[in-house]
Amino acid sequence: MNKLKTLLASCALILAINTPVMSDSSNFAGPYIGLQGSSVGVGVQGGQASADQTVSGVNSTNANVGKTGITAGLEVGYAIPVGSSFLLDIGGTYIDGAVSLKTNSNDVESTDDVKFVVSQFYSMYAAPTIVLSDTSSMYVKVGYSEAAVAVGGDVTNPGDLQGNTYAIGTRTVLDSGIFIRTEAGYTDYDNLSAQGKGTSVVAGETLNTAGAGGGIKTSTKFTADPELAYGAVSIGFRF
Repeated sequence: MNKLKTLLASCALILAINTPVMSDSSNFAGPYIGLQGSSVGVGVQGGQASADQTVSGVNSTNANVGKTGITAGLEVGYAIPVGSSFLLDIGGTYIDGAVSLKTNSNDVESTDDVKFVVSQFYSMYAAPTIVLSDTSSMYVKVGYSEAAVAVGGDVTNPGDLQGNTYAIGTRTVLDSGIFIRTEAGYTDYDNLSAQGKGTSVVAGETLNTAGAGGGIKTSTKFTADPELAYGAVSIGFRF
């Protein structure tokens, strides 16, 4: 992640040194709204660990899941000029889509499916922008992102995801106010973590060792580390 930050900072510095002083930031300033089409790739590293009370040691399974797809989104923002060739672009995006990770509990007493579904991707961002000409600009973006999480199976819900987004892109604005934005970015979310609820208990067992009949032991932990990479094209209007 530090390498990515360094790369984005270096790009901004190089552009700043080579930006013509004749560029006019006012051509890009003001509120805007756009529709976004994205090619999204989601990678999920996940696994299960169970401290089994009948077998010495820890049982664990791990899975790597990757998924790509085309999604649609919406963006709104406001570009504030901070000089003749610079702007600070502040805005937010919403991407409609979902990705899931499915695994099986390997409890000694039973096998149960567990599923994490991540959807509704939101992001708020700040994008320092360098004006290259009267119609084109380039920016780096740093944002805060969230996504909703739903679970299936006898496990606790870990709550919504939070993470950081980093991106680099270009924005071209026509005289009519119509703009085209191209962007490549990456979001690193916090880990998902859930554990069995042990809701199906049989005679002679406690919630701590439940697993028979469909329940997952409370000592069984499930984790996942989702990451999202995307390439996006937006078409919109600057007011």
